[in-house]
Amino acid sequence: MHTNPFDSAVILDGIRRWVEIETPTEAPEQVNRLVSMVADGYRDLPVTIERIRGVNGCGDHLIARSAWGADQPGILVLSHLDTVHPLGFIGRLPFKVEGDRAFGPGIYDMKGGAYLAYHAFAQLCAASGRPPLGVTHLYVSDEEIGSPTSRALIEAEGHKAKYVLVTEPARDGGKIVTGRKGVARFEVFVTGVPAHAGTRPQDGRSAIRELAGVIETLEAMTDLERGVTVNVGVIRGGTKPNVIPEEAYAEVDLRVMTIADADEFVPKILNLKSRNKGVTVKVTGGLNRPPYEKGNAAAALYEHAKALAAEIGFELADTFTGGGSDGNFTAPFTATLDGLGVDGQGAHTHTEQIYISSIEPRARLLHRLYQTLR
Repeated sequence: MHTNPFDSAVILDGIRRWVEIETPTEAPEQVNRLVSMVADGYRDLPVTIERIRGVNGCGDHLIARSAWGADQPGILVLSHLDTVHPLGFIGRLPFKVEGDRAFGPGIYDMKGGAYLAYHAFAQLCAASGRPPLGVTHLYVSDEEIGSPTSRALIEAEGHKAKYVLVTEPARDGGKIVTGRKGVARFEVFVTGVPAHAGTRPQDGRSAIRELAGVIETLEAMTDLERGVTVNVGVIRGGTKPNVIPEEAYAEVDLRVMTIADADEFVPKILNLKSRNKGVTVKVTGGLNRPPYEKGNAAAALYEHAKALAAEIGFELADTFTGGGSDGNFTAPFTATLDGLGVDGQGAHTHTEQIYISSIEPRARLLHRLYQTLR
């Protein structure tokens, strides 16, 4: 009897095991439990395993490198094991299957896709013969907070690679991602002069009033046609209603489509100045993830994947998304294809789910990419 190496029920059981270990970014001991399970899955495969100890309250990172192709640029697969859901959320969203849908925290973003890439690699190793390029799978523990402890590692591995495949989830009915907005984050600190609001208001300089003007300036930078958005997402300030506020604070998110837009808007935000005497405005921050623009190499990689998908029996369309991923870090210098994970919906919500029917075709696509990229 010939068994299907891409049996979705078998793959889903593997995904379930990863989902049932909850891995919020801020719970490194939990993330490390999953890192150990993932590493165990590679034990019998022809790979070298490197585990990088976590720092700054994050979990460990894991690298599995194929025993072949290590001496030349190959395929880097990027996955993250952390999720946004807090510990205990699995009580609200237990792993369960309903028809074509499987639910669980992080199943769509991105444990499903991370597991597919592992399974496809295991199938590659089970066959005789080795493909032209080596495969390196990097699992990081901090993508959901912007990859602060893994960015240098991602960039170093990305520079070594010829291609980068990112197992973030598919978009809108199975589209893969060939472009993402760049993301910048800023903090605004405003310092004024406190005074009694009733007896000596003229002596005060309101930090909150100044911040209100800054917010209007920032939000006015949004240009939807250019794909530039500025969102002031957090504000704090003041102490009591009868005190002219001495301090105010804001956190800002900027999204841009191109490096050129980043070069224009990042300095604009950093150089914001006070409009009122006696008040200072200080802005810190900058670009967290560079824009991921679809260059020629990425376009050729997409066309190759599209042809493979057609052979497998599905149409692979591409799209651009406003969300950032670790693919943003490699796209400026290495051909990068993102959104290769499972299809589904509800990332970061209490209805997060994958479509079971997308498991087999997308696992096969990753497998064929490993086999055919050269």
